[in-house]
Amino acid sequence: MKSTPLLLLFILIFSCKAPEKQSTTIKEAPFMWENATVYFLLADRFNNGNPDNDYNFGRKQDGATLRSFMGGDIKGITQKIKEGYFNDLGVNAIWVNPLVEQIHGSVDEGTGKTYGFHGYWTKDWTALDPNFGTMDDLAELVKTAHENGIRILLDVVMNHTGPVTEQDPLWDGWVRTDPNCTYQDWESTVKCTLVDNLPDILTESEEEIELPQHLLDKWEKEGRLEKELAELDEFFERTGYPRAPKYFLIKWITDYIREFGVDGFRVDTVKHTEAGIWGELYAEALKALRDWKNENPEEKLDDLDFYMVGEIYNYSIYDGLNYTYDGDTAVNFFDEGFHSMINFSLKWELKDKHPDEVFTTYDSLLNQGELKEKSVLNYLSSHDDGNPYDADRTNVFNTANYLMLAPGAAQIYYGDETARLLNADAEGDAKLRSLMNWDELEIDAKRDGYSIKEIHNHWQKLGQFRKNHPSIGAGHHQKISDAPYSFSRTLNQNDFKDTVMVVMSENVKEIVVENVFIENQEVKNFYTGESSTVKNGKLTFEKDSKLLLLEGV
Repeated sequence: MKSTPLLLLFILIFSCKAPEKQSTTIKEAPFMWENATVYFLLADRFNNGNPDNDYNFGRKQDGATLRSFMGGDIKGITQKIKEGYFNDLGVNAIWVNPLVEQIHGSVDEGTGKTYGFHGYWTKDWTALDPNFGTMDDLAELVKTAHENGIRILLDVVMNHTGPVTEQDPLWDGWVRTDPNCTYQDWESTVKCTLVDNLPDILTESEEEIELPQHLLDKWEKEGRLEKELAELDEFFERTGYPRAPKYFLIKWITDYIREFGVDGFRVDTVKHTEAGIWGELYAEALKALRDWKNENPEEKLDDLDFYMVGEIYNYSIYDGLNYTYDGDTAVNFFDEGFHSMINFSLKWELKDKHPDEVFTTYDSLLNQGELKEKSVLNYLSSHDDGNPYDADRTNVFNTANYLMLAPGAAQIYYGDETARLLNADAEGDAKLRSLMNWDELEIDAKRDGYSIKEIHNHWQKLGQFRKNHPSIGAGHHQKISDAPYSFSRTLNQNDFKDTVMVVMSENVKEIVVENVFIENQEVKNFYTGESSTVKNGKLTFEKDSKLLLLEGV
């Protein structure tokens, strides 16, 4: 049959059809603690949601600078969740300082008159401090967080009570008051007081002991003595534990899980107690959360088990599973219920190492080394680290890049994202604990070379990208090029696959991606929202960008 000119044209058009663009179907990213973005805040310094609870127990604004209660509370945190502040930042877990009732009085540890605004000076584990809020406030916080896809980590202290004051008696028989720790070996790190007048709980004891009279009197005055005693009877009958100090604490602390469905604990002063206590705490916490989820299926966020991250002061990711005390004792705290440890070394490494050296090493330790299936929580500033990274906030964009893109989980300290200064005019750790700088964010205060809204927006983009891509914290790291510095992260777990590429350089307009994305694949720079299609193994962009956060579309 003879072809007509029209038929030839028809065949020519369709035989020369351009190849189809390749695309990637993006599944909703699962939450993984290994990739969590944890926002750590001191409730008293974050946001005042209820001015009516600012003064209690005769406390006054007479402390040294930044050492009195200043009004922040649980309602203030809930308010910011409802406003979408944390979701906009990509945060999927909030770590709150201890909220239990603090000593009523004040002490001077050498840095001026101080109240227990920070939450680490417990007076009563069974009550919340009214300066922080009520049990109803905590219930609303956890419920609201869960409704917004956010988990709550409560900070817990089992190592010590609060200091003794005229209003706050000694827990007689429950604690030691000397000697002070000298950190020469395990014994002088565990069976000792951290500082003067910080009574150390006898966590090693299995001997039964009576409740202190001052606590019984307090409960009776508050009308809950019978209830508390009945609950203790039920707990000890169920568990078979002796009525020793640590078991009372385990009961009181895990009550917050049973009552509210708290998702995890950040555990304070881990190395200053016998390791076994944490396994005992975790076993009860695990049961408590499982029971709560079974009883509250409509309120649970997921089916994950209880999570614990520990603070072993000066623990480094390079320590692996075993923390070694000065002397000769090595302890594997990961065997005692901990999924993760706070990593104290990141801030030092970034001062003199290229980021890729750090990222590559962390990837190896977490994905191929002894920490495989465990994790670390990285940070660059915190409430009690007197040598934070970039205290003067002059290197703010790199601070965000380094923390949010490092393998492992990330801990944002309140105000990191708004460049809150960490050198307040105060003594000691109060320098690190100023009020959250909402005013600077609102007026978009200008600093040397940037504005507060500009850096805040930068953190938001990194946080959302990280939340959308578990490969950032939990995946495999692979350097792509030195100039501009770029790398990929890949995660292939169960039926979830995730691959991204990051270019840590400003205003890159063309980049080779052939080892990450395939020809004709559409790829978006999440930082600007601009998309491009892979041509000859390259992507080209027009918009300026602080960095490229590349994801398949």
